[in-house]
Amino acid sequence: MKKDFLSILDITKGELEQILTEAERLKTLRKEGKVHELLRGRNLAMIFEKSSTRTHISFEVGMNELGGHALFLNARDMQIWRGEEIRDTARAASRYVSAIMIRAYKHSTIEEFARHATIPVINGLSDLEHPCQLLADIMTIREHFGSTRDLKVAWVGDGNNVCNSLILSTVLTGMKVVVATPEGYGPAEDVVKKARAQGGKVTLVRKPEKAAKGADVIITDTWVSMGDDEEREERLRVFHDYTVDAALMHHASPGARVLHCLPAHRGEEIADEVMEGGQSLVWDEAENRLHAQKALLVRLLK
Repeated sequence: MKKDFLSILDITKGELEQILTEAERLKTLRKEGKVHELLRGRNLAMIFEKSSTRTHISFEVGMNELGGHALFLNARDMQIWRGEEIRDTARAASRYVSAIMIRAYKHSTIEEFARHATIPVINGLSDLEHPCQLLADIMTIREHFGSTRDLKVAWVGDGNNVCNSLILSTVLTGMKVVVATPEGYGPAEDVVKKARAQGGKVTLVRKPEKAAKGADVIITDTWVSMGDDEEREERLRVFHDYTVDAALMHHASPGARVLHCLPAHRGEEIADEVMEGGQSLVWDEAENRLHAQKALLVRLLK
């Protein structure tokens, strides 16, 4: 049976461990310059409704390094943009390629692709979740701390799709997540309930300082996501006190580290001094998108 990756909880704790172990192995092979064409002859269709830098580069390069081929498909150039039904596109694409990665505005779009495709479908980003980003984040945290269990992770800023996936990941990782957001900008309520129902440790607060207190990791993201541009001025006002800067870092544990999935707006959600400082793991995190997604592709296709 095919297996999709639409949510971070589409994998088990055991599968997460296997993916991370494989990602570390593939990272080492790449560093040593050793060929690892595990998916020779396989093809990945990459459908983009939303623009992308890291998702596009990491999936395309990753598939190429695995010996396969990646096809970039702008949704605006496809018949689906002119009214072809998703189920028809999914069925036809399933006859051509080995897997589909979709970066979409609505999570329901990716779910419908998955319902009708006969090949694995990967969520490259939706309004609800960004599970591929969490694979890279968890890999980065594990690399630095050795384990994720019982680490305190503070999320500061908008309760967006990455935040939702982080919350759900607590079920798999044993991390304790404290989310600090302004009123009205919190994570999805059903996501919080789902995580807690499965043993995830999630706390919601308002003040960034409370979330950051004693934190091992602080994570933030842009305050104005694609599609929120009309709300930009209002969001900048609402999130004014949620910048991850040196003052906020003083509340964290001495060895705390910072993650940001990028793109970053320095001086807004994160200060330049933090982004470029010794506590930043941002560039390791960005690199690990490549390795984690290669391991995911191998898991789904090999």
